[in-house]
Amino acid sequence: MASSSAKSLLSSTHFASFHRSPESNSNSNSPVLPFLQSSISTSSVSLRSSNLIPVRSVLKTVESSELDARSSDLVDPTFPNDRSTILVAEKLGEAGLKLLRSFGNVDCAYDLSPEELCAKISSCDALIVRSGTKVNRQVFEAAKGRLKVVGRAGVGIDNVDLQAATEFGCLVVNAPTANTIAAAEHGIALLTAMARNVAQADASMKAGKWERSKYVGVSLVGKTLAVMGFGKVGSEMARRAKGLGMQVIAHDPYTPVDRARAIGVELVSFNQAISTADFISLHMPLTPTTTKLFNDDTFGLMKKGARLINVGRGGLIDEDALIKALDSGVVSQAALDVFVEEPPPQDSKLVQHKNVTVTPHLGASTKEAQEGVAIEIAEAVVGALNGELSATAVNAPMVAPEVLTELAPYVILAEKLGRLAVQLVGGGKGIKSIKVVYRSGRAPDDLDTRLLRAMITKGIIEPISDSHINLVNADFTAKQKGLRISEERVLVDAPPEFPVESIQILVSNVESKFGSAVSETGEVAMEGKVKYGVPHLTRVGWFDVDVSLEGNLILCRQVDQPGMIGRVGNILGENNVNVNFMSVGRTVRKKRAIMAIGVDEVPTKDTLAKIGQVAAVEEFVFLNL
Repeated sequence: MASSSAKSLLSSTHFASFHRSPESNSNSNSPVLPFLQSSISTSSVSLRSSNLIPVRSVLKTVESSELDARSSDLVDPTFPNDRSTILVAEKLGEAGLKLLRSFGNVDCAYDLSPEELCAKISSCDALIVRSGTKVNRQVFEAAKGRLKVVGRAGVGIDNVDLQAATEFGCLVVNAPTANTIAAAEHGIALLTAMARNVAQADASMKAGKWERSKYVGVSLVGKTLAVMGFGKVGSEMARRAKGLGMQVIAHDPYTPVDRARAIGVELVSFNQAISTADFISLHMPLTPTTTKLFNDDTFGLMKKGARLINVGRGGLIDEDALIKALDSGVVSQAALDVFVEEPPPQDSKLVQHKNVTVTPHLGASTKEAQEGVAIEIAEAVVGALNGELSATAVNAPMVAPEVLTELAPYVILAEKLGRLAVQLVGGGKGIKSIKVVYRSGRAPDDLDTRLLRAMITKGIIEPISDSHINLVNADFTAKQKGLRISEERVLVDAPPEFPVESIQILVSNVESKFGSAVSETGEVAMEGKVKYGVPHLTRVGWFDVDVSLEGNLILCRQVDQPGMIGRVGNILGENNVNVNFMSVGRTVRKKRAIMAIGVDEVPTKDTLAKIGQVAAVEEFVFLNL
């Protein structure tokens, strides 16, 4: 398919890159990768055996002298030793507590200080928290290996140190579905209250006033609502808004068009959504790319007088920018349930603003939702203590050290190819179907690609989602996002001691932000290899390239003529952008070529614009890896 614009610039996405020296090779003892640190347990348990340790072994009490030594003086005498001890550190619905008590000994201890939590945790097998308790590295250290599972009664896990959890062999589970309806209902409540000035009129009357003319509202019928993030809560919000007679559009790069169309919602681009909507409701996850996404620039693109609702994440909004937008009338009203800092300061200008309706994070606060969350998290925790892995697990079991060592560079390659794919796809459809082709000198039955597939899924989904992808939940999360991944293993003449010769990703039925990434068969295509232990991009579309996937990448399609490398290199150099790698691939001499440039820094928009102004450059894209 053709590029959506001739010289498109893809918005940069910021992620830390993993660096490895060229001298290392695929069989070297490389450090544990960031993903593996946050999703595969690397605790002392894994050092006791080179064999794969089953999940059940991770979650059950491990037979070791270290654990035996602590058992005599760390078991809480309050409870019998033959039942698991579950510490509930924040209020939980009675139905969930009943389920927990049927399985183990439940200690409900609320409002613990960090010191009190650390003192208690060494005698507990499971810990259940909401958002108010910080489960940091100190907590896992104080547990001395006994803590097997942390349950977060809710969706977000910002208050749990995932890396520390996996290092200490502790599974983390959450409850992402039970409060969906409650959050959507609260979003509708805020929308209608804002449109009709309910909170302001109520305060006025209680002050002894009768100001009918002051609080004239706006009708919802026929107005356009943009739902930003069309997941569980966003889609339920849309259903209810449709019932109020609103026209609903949505932006979500992963939602299939058919799913949105089934409830009468049109998927559109981000800019189209915010520039045409009368009401904008935020349901996006809080990630590095969405933090303060609604800032001065975004508000400047909105229809004057737009109204904003946020029952998602407080950090999505630059609160100072919102105050300015409210004062200028660009945003006429806002209704907020979440804030960057909770509770917000008492003198918060945003909370006190006359055109802002606020509630203290009540999105999930219904009796029904609280009971549902309690049951969901209790079931997940009990399952984990029984050695089972829930679909809501956000970190993974251990993998054999020799497998990690062998696959380490290929794991990096797989994730970065996934990140390339999601940044190259344009249009409003999102990615729905991916084919992964592994070329290897090993027989297909001798190549276990589950971890590589999980990393590709991670690279595609995590940049614009709050999902935590690992070996356990990769396939489940892909299915939930409507992402279908098929795999093909091709036997080639290559040394069998290296597990993979190359990995190719083919994305079908999408547009591309970089037209040259589209292959002869109409798919967005990219291929990579590991060379000297370093992941390399070796093919984009129908062009052969050879560039290290370290740092950031600029792809340019150009007329094949002398001096192009010098011109683009000079532009980057003059703007203090260091080039670490450059490769040019072409199909026919003097016709078209692809220049792949690795850069250490993120070029400014002005620098990229100068590259686009070079007459021989036909299109380009910046990719932050």
